[in-house]
Amino acid sequence: MATLTIDAVGLRKTYGTRTAVRDLTLQVKRGEAFGFLGPNGAGKSTSIKMLLGLVKPTSGRALLLGQPVGDREVRARIGFLPEHFRFYDWLSASELILFHGRLCGLAEDALRRKVPQLLERVGLGTQYSKPIRSFSKGMMQRVGLAQAIVNDPEILFLDEPTSGLDPAGRKLVRDLIREQRERGATVFLNSHLLGEVEQSCDRVAFIQQGNVIGTHEMGAWQADQTEVEIKVARVAPSTLERLEQFAQEIRLEDQMLRLRVDGEDRLPEVVRCLVASGAEVYSVVPHRVSLEELFLKTMGPDPGL
Repeated sequence: MATLTIDAVGLRKTYGTRTAVRDLTLQVKRGEAFGFLGPNGAGKSTSIKMLLGLVKPTSGRALLLGQPVGDREVRARIGFLPEHFRFYDWLSASELILFHGRLCGLAEDALRRKVPQLLERVGLGTQYSKPIRSFSKGMMQRVGLAQAIVNDPEILFLDEPTSGLDPAGRKLVRDLIREQRERGATVFLNSHLLGEVEQSCDRVAFIQQGNVIGTHEMGAWQADQTEVEIKVARVAPSTLERLEQFAQEIRLEDQMLRLRVDGEDRLPEVVRCLVASGAEVYSVVPHRVSLEELFLKTMGPDPGL
């Protein structure tokens, strides 16, 4: 069994003189939830389509489950919820799931038993026989989730899966991602809601202008970088200079000292330095860097997300 479910090297896609994806290189491990983040126009959707074999790359190569992209047998082991989908709206919810299950080659008897369970799982148990044309945006998103997991995929691609969903629906998506990971599937998640990504993913990659410019373990940067607010008095300029051996981005505004340290274990050194220099320390409040803050720092102040 391959350790990597996705292994892409140098994928590039051009349309005439326009380059949609410049150089996509990434590896995704079996059983992890992987966040794929970037501003609008960064090449995320084109990258996903190349990985799915829906768009042929101009150059580069990619393997899914150890086989070249587009392999027919591998396709039956993949689930996909696109951002902009158009289902056959004359079908009922159950008919749509049956159709997608048959496309994946699932046995008919087992599939018919599974469909009601899936619809119940996504909160559409009472909508079993209703035509999709009568569904709201949120209901459409839920039936889309059901079709994406009907075949118990080994890789699940989710492109903006919480679009149109209320808070209960967003929790459903988080729970489904967790369930897929627990059974050993890989989840490839593209979402503009960074809070949802932060709660669901093991790793994230930032893509800009068709290039992966950074990959991070979730929480690793939080352990490495901690922002701190310290309420102080009687801080001399020479004290701020001494703090530079423990901290970065030091700013003093009135009685609020703000700085960044390499992990919370440096905080005692900062406090000792302040006290030894004659400063009065009233409070110390550490603040771990969020995914949104990391995104903005990596992409710039106006990334167009």
